[in-house]
Amino acid sequence: MTPTAVPQQPTRAVRVGRVQIGAGAPVAVQSMCATKTRDIDATVMQTEQLVRAGASIVRIAVDNAKDVEALREIRRQTDAVLAVDLQENYRLADQVGPYVDKIRYNPGHLHHVERAKSLRDKVGWLVQAARDTDCAIRIGVNCGSVAPEFLERTPHDQLEALVQSALHHCMLMEDFGFERFVVSLKDSDPRKVVEANERFAAARPDVPLHLGVTEAGMPPEGIIKSRLAFEQLLAEGIGDTLRVSLTLPNERKHEEVMVGHQIIADVTHGRFISVPDFGAGLNIIACPSCSRVENESFVQLAEEVRELTRYASRHRITIAVMGCRVNGPGETDDADLGLWCGPSTVTLKRKDVKLGSFSYPQVLPHLRQELDRLIGERAGGAR
Repeated sequence: MTPTAVPQQPTRAVRVGRVQIGAGAPVAVQSMCATKTRDIDATVMQTEQLVRAGASIVRIAVDNAKDVEALREIRRQTDAVLAVDLQENYRLADQVGPYVDKIRYNPGHLHHVERAKSLRDKVGWLVQAARDTDCAIRIGVNCGSVAPEFLERTPHDQLEALVQSALHHCMLMEDFGFERFVVSLKDSDPRKVVEANERFAAARPDVPLHLGVTEAGMPPEGIIKSRLAFEQLLAEGIGDTLRVSLTLPNERKHEEVMVGHQIIADVTHGRFISVPDFGAGLNIIACPSCSRVENESFVQLAEEVRELTRYASRHRITIAVMGCRVNGPGETDDADLGLWCGPSTVTLKRKDVKLGSFSYPQVLPHLRQELDRLIGERAGGAR
């Protein structure tokens, strides 16, 4: 599928393998493998599935040395443009660099590892690893994992903390003479995604932006949330590459790519869709299925949560269903009720308070009980 052109801000060009991001290039649609990286055959198969659907770049998660070895073989079997997601393991950058075209790291996670080492030194090491292996970098800032120092500077404006973290890391990159980077600023609330990206683009109109609504959830709600953010930003000329993050079973993962292309095409032709206000009722957020999901039953559980909670659709309540240890703990803290899904148990939370751990079949009645309790408390407070 040929990328579709939309008017864009004049950002600088960043080369990712044979793909150009920014400087007027067509908006590149990306996706991420949901297979376990060590399952080489499945990961290669899904990579090719995503490419056939029109993905310009395919991202793969790497957590450890065994994943690095698998990545070496995946690279041998596919010529797709590959990005790697390091999250908590930035020290693997030099090992994965020879097999990928872009490295993505999360500034918030960088803060929490090797605390004795300065942030500047960590970024400098990443830059050198990228330079030595001919890789681009994505600075990926997420709402649920902003480094504490930036939250402390703007305690009443989380979006500004998000933006300032991204700006600071841009400055560090450029201090080391490295400009081959893009930035993403993500939240599960499409309105916050729009505002954060508008603020960043106003401060650094030259830096290419990767658009995404993190934990958008299941279709059709996840598609609508993504449209709400992407339509507004693309229409303003903001955004050089994007990913639609949907909670889908593996065999349907390519639908993310198809939806991304459709949104771009609609914006190009002036077709905008009226969308509901997700702040007005029940809001279920769920992380996209990816290789970090620790139990594939997570996707089915998310669907069951949606069905179970339909009776509460008029209540302004957010329920988060998260599938891995990377995003699970932090990004359920902001939800009214959260389900952090592990390999065999699900931790049920109310904000940042853990209510207990239950098996996958057992957690739903407990969720219903807590949801009823929350609805009752709010109804009592409204009298």
